[in-house]
Amino acid sequence: MTVRVMLISPAMNAALREARFAGDAALDESGLRAARAAAAYVPAADRAVHGTSERCARTAEALGVHSAGEPALRDWGVGRWAGSRLDEVGAREPEGVAAWLADPSATPHGGESLLDLCARAGTWLDALLGDGEGRVMAVVEPALVRAAVVHALSLSPQAFWRLDVAPLTLTELSGRSGRWNLRVGRPLAPEGPRDAAIPGTSPAAGATPR
Repeated sequence: MTVRVMLISPAMNAALREARFAGDAALDESGLRAARAAAAYVPAADRAVHGTSERCARTAEALGVHSAGEPALRDWGVGRWAGSRLDEVGAREPEGVAAWLADPSATPHGGESLLDLCARAGTWLDALLGDGEGRVMAVVEPALVRAAVVHALSLSPQAFWRLDVAPLTLTELSGRSGRWNLRVGRPLAPEGPRDAAIPGTSPAAGATPR
């Protein structure tokens, strides 16, 4: 049976605008409006989950997606860097940032390495193949989307840094017999292809397009 995994990146917030390691920063009003406007363009799914960050949970809610938090889909753990801007960390710890960017096993922040992140995303993905699920939706942080693609396509970990995931975009992976294919992300917006909404996510449920 083919498993279709639909990864939706959360809406924009101040941490993203400032290139900040988000920690658990919530959505702002602009992000909420954008997510509500995209709700009618969310594809159908048999099951939905979201990452453990406040941003993922609130994006799923604004999209009208009835989902459960999934610990395996938590954001990349960056230890003491959480909440800081990248330029701030670079000024304080230039050697640490250089090692982090060059070595996928490095953990200068005291958190999770890139290799560990990709392995965690991959373990979650491959378990779906074993479960025989049909269509699974997950609202997850951009780092999780990138890590999932690295694993699914057996890319070098360094390819992670060359993948861009914009807010409120859909990245689709279809898996069968231990192999994954990628459909490159598209915006959840009126000009994009329109699929049926998840049951319970109609405009009447509080997710009216604007």
